[in-house]
Amino acid sequence: LTANYNYFVDTTAARTLTLPASPNLGDTITIYDASGTAATNNITVSPNGGKINGQSTNAIIDVNQSSSLFVYTGTTLGWSFS
Repeated sequence: LTANYNYFVDTTAARTLTLPASPNLGDTITIYDASGTAATNNITVSPNGGKINGQSTNAIIDVNQSSSLFVYTGTTLGWSFS
């Protein structure tokens, strides 16, 4: 993924997306479930060596028709995901 872009993800199959390896403070990425089937075909978001909400694990988007915002907050928490 590239910072400061919106991504409309086809969830007719499960997808794995990778966050940028060298983000800058305040970078954002928004991910939309464009097909409305993320509950069945999850979107996995890899932290690419960084953190998501302070954890070094993947984020899973599993809500149909959802939009998810990732904001880079620094090295301690990494990407804030809501």
